[in-house]
Amino acid sequence: MKAAQSGERGGNGAWIRRFHPAPEARTRLVCFPHAGGSATFFHPVSQAMSPAVDVLAIQYPGRQDRRSEPCVDDIEKLAELVVPELRAWTDRPVAMFGHSMGASLAFEVARRLEQEGVTATGLFVSGRRAPTAFRDERVHLADDDRIITELKRMSGTDAAVLGDEEILRMILPAVRADYRAAETYRYTPGPDVSCPIIAMTGDDDAQVTLDEARMWADHTSGGFNLHVYEGGHFFLTAHAAAVMKVMTDHIESRSPVRD
Repeated sequence: MKAAQSGERGGNGAWIRRFHPAPEARTRLVCFPHAGGSATFFHPVSQAMSPAVDVLAIQYPGRQDRRSEPCVDDIEKLAELVVPELRAWTDRPVAMFGHSMGASLAFEVARRLEQEGVTATGLFVSGRRAPTAFRDERVHLADDDRIITELKRMSGTDAAVLGDEEILRMILPAVRADYRAAETYRYTPGPDVSCPIIAMTGDDDAQVTLDEARMWADHTSGGFNLHVYEGGHFFLTAHAAAVMKVMTDHIESRSPVRD
């Protein structure tokens, strides 16, 4: 199979962003954004890991250049939509990284791909409790002001956006849909994954306890590791280099040897 061209292969290119194409890389890393996030959140990751790793970032509908498209407010449906877009990119080993809502989505995508015979080399789940660690959360039912307050509390949105009321109001439909997807997600018992799961969490993250993060071990037969960092829900902003080293080390250990 030919090497993928930037943003073009695998459907109409709307779902996948490939900021720094690395056609010679032995492994791909697919990144799934958090609630309210977009593919551009992973531009620095792509820049740092290329050309050793070919980084793809998923762009959900309802934001940035997909703003005119209806939002998808269901994790299972999102997974069903993403899987066909990724099939054409599985000509080499694929690892996955998801933060917060993106971790749940990455897990569901990995489950589905494995049922098709494509097993990820690793599943990195960041800032998200395990699928069976249920919490009854209802932020998606709150009014706009409450959702804005939640965004500011989590500090996952660019500071310039948080200070611009007009832009905030513009992105709220996508944020609300993402919160609904994350908060209404329910684990469906069945085959999990056989790839290693590497969980990452902040030691002061109100969204994830250490016990809830450890429960990811129950969802793989391929080994589990937990990395704990100082900080809250977006600990990875302050620890980007350390997080990327964990991913790079694992990816390199699982990459095929060149001829």
